[in-house]
Amino acid sequence: MRVPLRLGTRTFDDADLLVMAVVNRTPDSFFDRGATYAEDAALEAVDRAVADGAEIVDIGGVKAGYGPDVDALEEARRVVGFVERVRARHADLVISVDTWRADVGRAVCSAGADLLNDAWAGHDPGLLEVAAEFGAGYVCTHTGGLPPRTDPHRPAYDDVVADVLSTVTGLAEQAVAAGVRRDGVLIDPAHDFGKATRHSLEVTRRLPELAATGWPVLVAMSRKDFVGESLGLPTDERLEGTLAATAVSAWLGAQVFRAHDVRATRRVLDMVGCIRGTRQPAEVRRGMA
Repeated sequence: MRVPLRLGTRTFDDADLLVMAVVNRTPDSFFDRGATYAEDAALEAVDRAVADGAEIVDIGGVKAGYGPDVDALEEARRVVGFVERVRARHADLVISVDTWRADVGRAVCSAGADLLNDAWAGHDPGLLEVAAEFGAGYVCTHTGGLPPRTDPHRPAYDDVVADVLSTVTGLAEQAVAAGVRRDGVLIDPAHDFGKATRHSLEVTRRLPELAATGWPVLVAMSRKDFVGESLGLPTDERLEGTLAATAVSAWLGAQVFRAHDVRATRRVLDMVGCIRGTRQPAEVRRGMA
């Protein structure tokens, strides 16, 4: 049986479908291209995400893909003070930080972060120790063995989902063994990371296998290349494809959805909840007069 997910001051049960809003403190993000690099713009984005229904904000200080080098000091400069300001404005918001570095993880947890989103599959083992030390949550991902900020080149798997399952469940058990709270661990198949488009599509179809592990499943699909290549569309035209993938993934057992478009994602997830009977309609008037 899955234990309730506990992040920061919040506890969520299996029926809760959660939006994790993306707020990048980077000048070169693949989608927003630096729209929230300035701190005031980033704070406005957080406020807007909360108003639009996000339970979690995920703050990043380094672009995931290729780009200029960003060392740990610069990453910390971009995110640590910002986490402090967000925490002061939103006491119960779950604050996540997208980092693979233990030094940055320690600094942001000291500043008030609740969740460490390790998008690079335990590249720095010390990050687990930080999560355990601060009682923070931890996201276990699959990258096919790639080091941080590298793109896949002709990735090949006998069974991509088997590889994902082995990696993320292994990391999850390693996290718990290191002292991370079991009710704070999530698994993420990491669409696009270490994967070609057909791999990401197969992972999506087979999400029930990840959900069956009992670990809460996070999916980060927003505007990604597997959506764009499926539909033949550029980044700024991938909303509908992202929302379709979101609805399917929610139906198949994912629980947390990392998203750029918070309001639209929140509405899609609420509709899925109503259809599956885990959420009541906002109003019931038709045929009742």
